[in-house]
Amino acid sequence: MFMTRLFSSAVLVIIALATLFQGSYLLAAILLFISLVAYYELCRACNVCVEGQRINAPLTVGYAGIICYYGAVVFTKDAVFQLLCILFVLVAYMFVYVFSFPKYHAQEIMSAFFGFVYAPVMFSFIYLTRELPNGVYIVWMIFVSSWICDTCAYVSGMLFGKHKLAPKLSPKKSVEGAVGGIAGSALVGGLYGHFIVEKVVEGQEITWIFVIISVVGAIISQIGDLAASAIKRNHEIKDYGHLIPGHGGIMDRFDSVIFTAPMIYALAVLLIKQM
Repeated sequence: MFMTRLFSSAVLVIIALATLFQGSYLLAAILLFISLVAYYELCRACNVCVEGQRINAPLTVGYAGIICYYGAVVFTKDAVFQLLCILFVLVAYMFVYVFSFPKYHAQEIMSAFFGFVYAPVMFSFIYLTRELPNGVYIVWMIFVSSWICDTCAYVSGMLFGKHKLAPKLSPKKSVEGAVGGIAGSALVGGLYGHFIVEKVVEGQEITWIFVIISVVGAIISQIGDLAASAIKRNHEIKDYGHLIPGHGGIMDRFDSVIFTAPMIYALAVLLIKQM
């Protein structure tokens, strides 16, 4: 299992390196794909569809909405148009709900819309961050704040963990591990900012900005991890899917990234002078 996870992680890193450096349409296409998969995983977990069912009316609205939303993100670059796209998707869900009543329960429709916003919309902030000026440098903070935090939290928890962070939700996670994850993320983010980004963005203390971004991102990433675990606990499932050997589904591997991406985007817009 360890070698399987290691191999899968290596493949994911290679894909991330290639797509994030390239950006543009390649990155958008990869994000669209993982968004569609993540949406299906969430809908299945929340009982919008049954095991093996790939399509029904709520799923169809979601798939079409995801494609339209990413089209708006990539081709219009207009935040208002993107927001309108999200609202139109909500209206489309209500259309299905009303005109097929009582085939679908309100809970199914709400879960389907939740899945649309939770994964696809939040994933899109990876693309939006990459498209910022100097985004090729900033976008990596999404993964530093999530994957580095996760690794450091695991090591810190193993070595020093005594106090449970969320005992009923995730018994293995500790307060010491959470603090270690935040510290590790801040250290790596600061070093990355100092030795690489400082040379590119002039006139700012990028190192300390990246430390702040790393700390906030690490905190949010752990909330994202626990939130995804809570959904699994509520619905009594072990993994969201089986797409990534040794890790599970898209939601299992990217649960923290989903939460971190919009936060890093917001902090980058607020704190970094866009050259």
